[in-house]
Amino acid sequence: MTFSLSPLAGRGGYRLEAFDTVGSTNAVALDRAQSGDPGKLWVVSKRQESGRGRRGRAWATPSGNLAATLLLVETYELKTAATLGFVAGLSLADALDAVFSGTPSLASARIGLKWPNDVLVDGAKLSGILLESSLLSEARFAIAVGIGVNVVSHPEDLPYPATSFQALGSACDAETLFLALSDSWRENYALWNEGRGLGKIRLRWLERAAGLGGEVSVRVDDRVIRGIFETIDEDCRFVIRDENGERVRIAAGDVHFGAVASASAG
Repeated sequence: MTFSLSPLAGRGGYRLEAFDTVGSTNAVALDRAQSGDPGKLWVVSKRQESGRGRRGRAWATPSGNLAATLLLVETYELKTAATLGFVAGLSLADALDAVFSGTPSLASARIGLKWPNDVLVDGAKLSGILLESSLLSEARFAIAVGIGVNVVSHPEDLPYPATSFQALGSACDAETLFLALSDSWRENYALWNEGRGLGKIRLRWLERAAGLGGEVSVRVDDRVIRGIFETIDEDCRFVIRDENGERVRIAAGDVHFGAVASASAG
């Protein structure tokens, strides 16, 4: 099976460039932008050799997993583009709903969104999302929305649980998942509407939020904040009620839940 866009995504002006193996789909996408690509281009592969996660961490994509990046070329504020990670998380969750519906054992699986950029299944990490940007001419910028999904395998040596489609008992392959993702992205991106629909995206995201109402710790640089995860605010910042009863809004940090919160973030 080969990669393809959903019919509605194709009619919506999205395009596709697929590779057997790639260094980094984000890097390819940003290179295309610098060469004049107008955007709405998906760059996909089942093997990525030099992928990156947040804060420069490596993100391995062994053969059979999914590495997908959407290139957008925009003119609105770069701050607005930062919320596209929430659009990506929702879109992948919707795609998972579609592909899991064909596997009875996964019909009740809990698909959760972990702030700011992970997708979990029954508490284990299935996917990570990374946004990268570069400035172009004429007040434009390129944004690469990178989505990596564990399809046939997942890393074992992590300080948190991880999983893959294969480990979950799903026979879905990368091509089938991408087909569903290209369709669900089109819907959520239209709802986001250059940031004007962020309030609707926020409410949908909160419906799937992992750890909401529970104990969390958040590492922000060299500081650790502990408390209860209350919500994400109108700018999609993480809101925690700390041990002193104060509300703290966090724009960037590493979140740990429940019993592992103290051990992992201490």
